[in-house]
Amino acid sequence: MLSIIIPTYNEATNIGRLVADLRRHAPACTVEILVVDAHSPDGTAAAARAAGATVLHSPKPGRAAQMNHGARQASGDVFYFVHADVGIHPDYVATIAAAVAQGHAAGCYRFRFDSMHPLLRINSYGTRFKGIMSRGGDQTLFVTRALFEQLGGFNEHFVIMEDFEIIQRIRRVASFYIVPHDVVVSARKYETNGWLRVQLANLTAFAMYFLKLPPTRIARTYKALLNYR
Repeated sequence: MLSIIIPTYNEATNIGRLVADLRRHAPACTVEILVVDAHSPDGTAAAARAAGATVLHSPKPGRAAQMNHGARQASGDVFYFVHADVGIHPDYVATIAAAVAQGHAAGCYRFRFDSMHPLLRINSYGTRFKGIMSRGGDQTLFVTRALFEQLGGFNEHFVIMEDFEIIQRIRRVASFYIVPHDVVVSARKYETNGWLRVQLANLTAFAMYFLKLPPTRIARTYKALLNYR
């Protein structure tokens, strides 16, 4: 059983399409889809439920807290964390199962943007490499239940950069695999802010993260630099 855990806030326009895709590309009875909503006012929960997902309401806001809440309710042997605006790979069940069977307790996909902008294509190409700055929650993340519980889940202190933080901890104790297939990522942040502005915001956030500044401060700075949605 693969437990797919999707943290959401105001994703009514995306969640139905994602849940339908996850169902369509999965063999019967091999996945459960848990949407963990942070009390969205836009009808995200209703849209997810209508598409066939199990909807959970997170007791705390923030992706780390939402994903941990989903994991506590999940029944699968492998957890697959997916953002609501991602286009998943159609062979995700088979490729994740193969990676785990080969001894990789965690991993992610490469990504490509839903845009042909040449600079975004360069960004996408970088995700085939192992560097931590080439990672991110948009690439989706699979991790075995055993490893996730060994790590204590996501660190809820990180209200931003939670995906980078857990990947760093994973790499200290287990094999982290980059699946050689792409998921499709929304370019909406770049379309709203421009490539250079987003790059500067990302580099600033990474610098603050590596300097071990408080995550709340990183989040405030990042959102101040961008029209963040």
